[in-house]
Amino acid sequence: MKKLNVSLAGVNLKNPVVTASGTFGSGMEYSQLIDLNRLGGITVKGVSHEPWDGNPPHRVAETYGGMLNAIGLQNPSAKAFIDDELPFLRKYDTKIIVNLCGRTVEDLVAVTEDFSGVDIDLYELNISCPNVAGTPIIGTDPTEAKKATKAVVARANAPVIVKLTPNVTNIADIAKACEEGGAAGISLINSVLGMKIDIRKKKPLLGNIMGGLSGPAIKPIALRMVYQVAKAVNIPILGMGGIMTGEDAIEFIMAGATAVAVGTANFVNPRATLDILEGIETFMNEENITDINQLRGIIL
Repeated sequence: MKKLNVSLAGVNLKNPVVTASGTFGSGMEYSQLIDLNRLGGITVKGVSHEPWDGNPPHRVAETYGGMLNAIGLQNPSAKAFIDDELPFLRKYDTKIIVNLCGRTVEDLVAVTEDFSGVDIDLYELNISCPNVAGTPIIGTDPTEAKKATKAVVARANAPVIVKLTPNVTNIADIAKACEEGGAAGISLINSVLGMKIDIRKKKPLLGNIMGGLSGPAIKPIALRMVYQVAKAVNIPILGMGGIMTGEDAIEFIMAGATAVAVGTANFVNPRATLDILEGIETFMNEENITDINQLRGIIL
């Protein structure tokens, strides 16, 4: 039997495939289509201390090899998530990763404290959404990233992995600052800032003008950044960005990722996570790999 379990920030995952925040809700809709028990973990849609309405429409646009989104982290608040969605997730044998979001460090501290006394496996600190004022600034400055990480880690009751933006000059510097701030892991990449114009209406298609580009179009960027960060830090990496197949996932693991998150692929194929997991197993069988951890960082 192949060994697929991995340790992400000290948390044992049954396999390295988890969902990416904002692409899987809290798993309720997908539970009608796939067995959530088979996933290594579910990263839920971003939650904030107070309810957020998100951005004006249009909020999603298709592009070559991907999609643009400017949802703006719409959510009903941490309290609503804890009361209404967390009980559903706990029915399944999979790790729960909560994506924490806020416009300021104070917001991030407040939402972390909302989970005091709540049993969560991992937190993903989102300092990188391109569609919310405030957080991109935190995630693009090493000093601010370290400050936010340190403040959240001090109040979190579970390990914190920090989600980074690719919209920076040197992502390794940001990752090292987060590690110094106490991050137990790094999550990357978030979407790449882009835009689309409606040439008939002669104006930007997205109501927010710009949005985050995700999907296979950004995979080479994501892969490069995972490689760079893996060489710079000594904490595990959750790699993401355009993963559509098992082969894509293997590339990220070879570049240094401990686990991978599947995002935009879920919109194209609701079974994407399981297809990717099966693709990993097929590769391991073909290459006579007995332990997925043998592949991690093999090119470093």
